[in-house]
Amino acid sequence: MQGMRARSSQGRAAPPRRKRSPLAQALQQAEAVCAAADLPLTAPRRRVLEILLSAVGPMKAYDLIAAYDGAGRAVSPITVYRALEFLEQMGFVHRLESVNAYVACRAGRRGHDAAFLICKRCGGAEEFEPDLASEQAAALAAGFKLERVMLEARGVCRNCR
Repeated sequence: MQGMRARSSQGRAAPPRRKRSPLAQALQQAEAVCAAADLPLTAPRRRVLEILLSAVGPMKAYDLIAAYDGAGRAVSPITVYRALEFLEQMGFVHRLESVNAYVACRAGRRGHDAAFLICKRCGGAEEFEPDLASEQAAALAAGFKLERVMLEARGVCRNCR
């Protein structure tokens, strides 16, 4: 019978299952990755990741400092920079060098090659995984071992055109 709730063993209707938000899922995934690596996702690291996951575009470190706590309590810049360093090493965020800002990784896995389309009008950044077969072959032919590739392309997004 569709539309009816499942019943518990005592005959009462079981509470409806709540679907977790994408933010909650991403934070839980980050916690699991950190736990598997035996590294703590400390409160400052978690908060910085949460802000970046909720952001609509790249954020500079000082914007993160300003957004860190809505209650008006100040956070040390070094706390945010250390959190960013850890999150970047873990693959949870990317640093966009051309705009000196950070974005949460949308791919959901560590160590992948990333490319970003950065809008010069609104500042938005869209992540995608590039096909780098020819670049990898060229590097191999030159005796160079690629560790990570990150491309940044600037232009105007569909919303700003």
